[in-house]
Amino acid sequence: MDTATARSRLVDALAELDRSIEILKGEHPERELSASDAGSGLSDNDRVAAALSAMERHRGAVRAALGRLDEGTYGRCLGCGKAVPEGRLEVRPEAARCVTCQAKHDRAMR
Repeated sequence: MDTATARSRLVDALAELDRSIEILKGEHPERELSASDAGSGLSDNDRVAAALSAMERHRGAVRAALGRLDEGTYGRCLGCGKAVPEGRLEVRPEAARCVTCQAKHDRAMR
């Protein structure tokens, strides 16, 4: 994928994530739970918190990919230094590692 296409897709993804985060925060402002809704509210609050956390992590990955574009290292695996396969970047333009190195990274993070 050429860098202009990658940048465009990443900028679009960042804008969409920012919109989604703001919408979710707006729909679920933090509030005190009353005793009557504590059981149902906790699970809803937990789901919202998990979704926000996942979106923030994804946002960080997209920003990091934009940084790699600026540095000229976009498309190189952070693990082995080889080119990240084009198909992987098409599906996940924020990918920082090839599939093999990503699997190793994920195992190490557990």
